[in-house]
Parts: sequence; structure tokens; C-alpha cells
Amino acid sequence: MLDARARARFTRNRSAVAGTAIVAGLVIFALVGPLLASHGPLESDFAHGVGPDRMPVGPSAGFPLGADRIFRDVFARLAVAGRLSLLIAVSATLIASAIGAAVGIVAGYYEGRRFARVVSVDGILMRVIDVLLAFPFLLLVMAIGAALERTSAVTIFVILGVTGWMGIARVLRAKTMQVRSLDYVVASRALGQSAPSVMLRHVLPNVAGPLVVSATVMVAQMIVADSVLSYLGVGIAPPTPTWGRMLFEGQDYYAAAPWLVAAPATVILLAVWGFNMLGEGLRDALDPHDA
Repeated sequence: MLDARARARFTRNRSAVAGTAIVAGLVIFALVGPLLASHGPLESDFAHGVGPDRMPVGPSAGFPLGADRIFRDVFARLAVAGRLSLLIAVSATLIASAIGAAVGIVAGYYEGRRFARVVSVDGILMRVIDVLLAFPFLLLVMAIGAALERTSAVTIFVILGVTGWMGIARVLRAKTMQVRSLDYVVASRALGQSAPSVMLRHVLPNVAGPLVVSATVMVAQMIVADSVLSYLGVGIAPPTPTWGRMLFEGQDYYAAAPWLVAAPATVILLAVWGFNMLGEGLRDALDPHDA
């Protein structure tokens, strides 16, 4: 995806490198953290997790990030929740990217063309996007989540994916409108290549850069959306740990046990910050005007 000059621009961008390091650190934490934890994420330790004041113990050797309100290891729960949050965010982004790319490329390729002198594919697709964008994203996701009796990880990332593709579609439509006027694309059409073939062989590779950038930034948005759903109680049901649910459970103890709020809030902030900086770094590296 990145040629030598793009890689050089990326590595010179300190924010991009920092974003990459944060994302890599979160992935390693999610994968390795549960193996290093001395307690299971659902295991209450009433012998060592209770402080002298009958409150959860703070950060210590046995509990690196303290214990929660029912004396479970916050470190273990945070790592397991990270696996789930990253899985949901990446899966939802893949679904949204696939839908958005298909709609955006088709709309941009057929922009300005009418079939039977009446129907415009681009016009229909753009009106659909306009209608969907009229609904606030999180409210739409919350309404769908609340309508379901029980949600799973698959349910969450499918809901997020099928409701979050409109932004990518708009970006790729604009890029496709530029690419379709390139000489070799026009020549391919003139030589009789079918529209699907032209879109797959010539258009898609040329819009892959903006697609990757948009998808990287979207991962951060999906992490926030998943956390909001869990915080509001329409995400994955307890006792399965999620970052948003941990934030909700710790809010009543923020004065006596501030680590219960600080730990999930910090990882959510780092995840959003890291993916946003990574996406901006990829955008700057892939932007030909910066070459």
C-alpha cells in the first residue's frame, strides 16, 4: 500500500509513529494481558481484593490496576474487554468499508448518467445516503440495539457496520469521479471492458488509499460507538467485560476508587487517539500533493 516515498513520509511523521505505537500497544495488551493477569476476568477475590475499609483494593502487586466493586481484577477485565472492543470495532469497520466502497464506487462511476433518460443510479444512491445521514448515528444504533432482546458481539458489529458506511461512500464517490476520467480508464471503456471489470481492475486500486485512511479513522469511531452502547446498557450484557460497561460500573465509586473510572476511560481515550493519529498519518503519507 505504501511505496518508498510514502513510507518515508509516514516514518517522519511523529504523530503517525506515535499512533502506530499506541495501537500496537493496545493490541499487545489485549492479546497478552489476560495471560499475565493473576486472576480471571470474572473471578472475585474476597480474600485479597477487599481493603481494610471493606472497599476494593487499589493498584497493588496482586491487582495492578486495582479491584472493582465486586473485587474482580480490573487489569484482567480491561484486557479481555480490549479484545472484544477491538474485535467489534475492526469487524464493524470491515463491513462498513465493504458496503461504503461498493456504493461509493458505483455512484461515482455512474455519476451524471441516466438510464432510460429518467433513472440516475448516482442520484438514487445519494438520496438514500442523505436519508440515512439524517438520523444521528448513535441514536440509530441505540434504537436498533434496544429493540433486540439480547445482543452479542456479532450483533453489535453487524449493527455498527450496516449503519456506519455512509461517510466512506461519500469519500469514495468523490475519488471515483476523479479516477474515471483518467486516460487509461477511458481507454479501457473504449476498448469494451465491462463496467464491473473497469471498477474492479482500475478504479478500486486507485481509491484504495482513501479507503484505508477512512477505515482506520472509522475504527476509532466504532470503539466510541461500542463503548457508548455498553455504557447505556444496550451493548453486550454483563458479566462479559466491555470498556463502556466498566466505565458505567465505576462511576458511582469515582471518589473512593478513582481507578475504576480512570482505567477504562484511559484505554478508550488512547484507542481513539491512536487510531485517529494513525489515520491522519496514512492520509498525509498517501497524499500525492505532499510528495
